[in-house]
Amino acid sequence: MPPPSDIVKVAIEWPGAFPKLMEIDQKKPLSAIIKEVCDGWSLVNHECYALQHADSSNFYITEKNRNEIKNGAILRLTTSPAQNAQQLHERIQSSSMDAKLEALKDLASYSRDVTFAQEFINLDGISLLTQMVESGTDFGDMLSFTLTAFVELMDHGIVSWDTFSVAFIKKIASYVNKFAADISILQRSLAILESMVLNSHELYQKVAQEITIGQLIPHLQGTDQEIQTYTIAVINALFLKAPDDKRQEMANILSQKQLRAIILTHVIRAQRAINNEMAHQLYVLQVLTFNLLEDRMMTKMDPQDQAQRDIIFELRRIAFDAESEPNNSGSIEKRKSMYTRDYKKLGFINHVNPAMDFTQTPPGMLALDNMLYFAKHHQDAYIRIVLENSSREDKHECPFGRSSIELTKMLCEILKVGELPSETCNDFHPMFFTHDRSFEEFFCICIQLLNKTWKEMRATSEDFNKVMQVVKEQIMRALTTKPSSLDQFKSKLQNLSYTEILKIRQSERMNQEDFQSRPILELKEKIQPEILELIKQQRLNRLVEGTCFRKLNSRRRQDKFWYCRLSPNHKVLHYGDLEESPQGEVPHDSLQDKLPVADIKAVVTGKDCPHMKEKGALKQNKEVLELAFSILYDSNGQLNFIAPDKHEYCIWTDGLNALLGKDMMSDLMRNDLDTLLSMEIKLRLLDLENIQIPDAPPPIPKEPSNYDFVYDCN
Repeated sequence: MPPPSDIVKVAIEWPGAFPKLMEIDQKKPLSAIIKEVCDGWSLVNHECYALQHADSSNFYITEKNRNEIKNGAILRLTTSPAQNAQQLHERIQSSSMDAKLEALKDLASYSRDVTFAQEFINLDGISLLTQMVESGTDFGDMLSFTLTAFVELMDHGIVSWDTFSVAFIKKIASYVNKFAADISILQRSLAILESMVLNSHELYQKVAQEITIGQLIPHLQGTDQEIQTYTIAVINALFLKAPDDKRQEMANILSQKQLRAIILTHVIRAQRAINNEMAHQLYVLQVLTFNLLEDRMMTKMDPQDQAQRDIIFELRRIAFDAESEPNNSGSIEKRKSMYTRDYKKLGFINHVNPAMDFTQTPPGMLALDNMLYFAKHHQDAYIRIVLENSSREDKHECPFGRSSIELTKMLCEILKVGELPSETCNDFHPMFFTHDRSFEEFFCICIQLLNKTWKEMRATSEDFNKVMQVVKEQIMRALTTKPSSLDQFKSKLQNLSYTEILKIRQSERMNQEDFQSRPILELKEKIQPEILELIKQQRLNRLVEGTCFRKLNSRRRQDKFWYCRLSPNHKVLHYGDLEESPQGEVPHDSLQDKLPVADIKAVVTGKDCPHMKEKGALKQNKEVLELAFSILYDSNGQLNFIAPDKHEYCIWTDGLNALLGKDMMSDLMRNDLDTLLSMEIKLRLLDLENIQIPDAPPPIPKEPSNYDFVYDCN
């Protein structure tokens, strides 16, 4: 008799018959189980049948995925995937329009299953669908289902994207304009174009010839956020795959077509919330736009290049006015002396040849570009900063040149210039969509902040690094509030003066380091277990509420959603697929699958996860690795997760470890523990405010020589 863990109790349906209750032995071959089921209903040719889940997914059960069958599951006996694929292949070629439409509808549904998809593709089904599209005879729902089936089949990664003809690409591109009113056809067409560009360099070139930014822009001016998301995704894909020499050219076209202003008006400032997918696409566009600066950031200045040297002359001219130019007067030595003096006032490290200051990369020539932009577009502020510092005492002057170079380098680090966009990040900043030269304007605000902070700190040249640390903290704190415009960012910085930063630091330090004496440490040890229990209960309560996860694939935006939550008695994990992202909690009874907590063997994270060991560019993404975790359970089963963000990752890994009786080890747990411990100790020590707590307990006095002082109550 096999152990109970290998036996699964299920119900099996067959049209026109009563369902059967059956015990499936997971060690038996699947073909033997199907034969047994067929024999029970007196069905011959068991090879023509298969089992599938009777839920909304209708996925076939194979030797690979049979471990996912749970106790209490409802299965359905149906035609085998090969036979089903053959029938649908014939039905979609029917001369009857109604029959063909019904067949295409079924095909769009079945194509989500990789087992069916493989069989249909083996029948050259993809070619049949592309011929149907190229023929141009289908419209409306028929075309919509055809494109949906095509998208689902291609998502499995079985067929290479390089096999498609120019005629097919032209047809799909034409739908982007022709069927603007038909949302479903437009969605599928944009999704196909995005996948073509991302998955094939050859197709990128063909798509780039067929579709122009001007054709995509109108779709951003509509009110359907999903269409806007697909449109920005196509623009991002074209941007990402463009050769280096074409990328700047494309950026210029986007600027001419007012893309930024259109996105700001119709997407960011539209009267509706921005969903996660749109936020991700805006983040990708923001990263790709800033990555255009990488070339200048990594370009060293050539001290012999006269055009580059002229920029430095221009900085000097604007600051000290043309009247002071000694071009036609005095000796060469006198002019050199004057230039050296002025370059020192401008704050360059190398007074004799300031071009040498720009030979370090990063920030390279980007720093000089920023300085010139500031000098030309914010001339009054530039002149004021330079003259103000040149008239100060030497030890308190803020070196404008050196500060600009270091600040540019810092801003590139903050905005991660030169790094590819993350697969999971949604961190876009609305203020960068409010100006065509947002990086330069960002620099102009920050260089004025740096000068202000320098004065507030009464800094000297020895304090340069300290000032830069404070400025970075001011910028980061202001950015976390996600200001909607550059002016709002500026006002946030006004409220984050050096004095305010000191207060914040002091408050944080008190929270972390305030109580280090021995009695306080002993009190911490005493109350820590109850705080840990409190955190554990919070984590488990969050698992009971549940979380919506994504199933990431190579084409991110066609992801499927699934939901997982813990039962209120903490004994079972309920999970199941969703059609779309839920607005609130998903009830237990709508989640088809269950995993008893008692069956969980281990929780693994990062590179140890089975789904992170698979090949593919997506799997190598560092940020995805940091959000991945898996539950390993009996019979070599696994449940793979990619958390929506770091916070959810910590919540779930802590909660699962707590369920298994293991220590919670996440960064969030440590932060929560520090915060709650600090608050609890402060509450307990309120009565001791302003009283010095000794490091060691006071000595116990010696016993008195007699007890005559004791009052006898009797």
